[in-house]
Amino acid sequence: MLTKEQVIGAINKLPQEFSVEQAIDELILLEKIETGLAQSKANEVIPDEQLDKELPEWLR
Repeated sequence: MLTKEQVIGAINKLPQEFSVEQAIDELILLEKIETGLAQSKANEVIPDEQLDKELPEWLR
């Protein structure tokens, strides 16, 4: 979950004029990064060896 400070920071990094789509894209990216960091801290990751085996299937 994002904090107000994170959202405000993301919006402050946008140019003076921006589209709603740009703002939404920035917030979605921020949320995905936060989710990934939380998963990493909780050790909910795929080992490199397993990733090497599964990645070719994912990219089909």
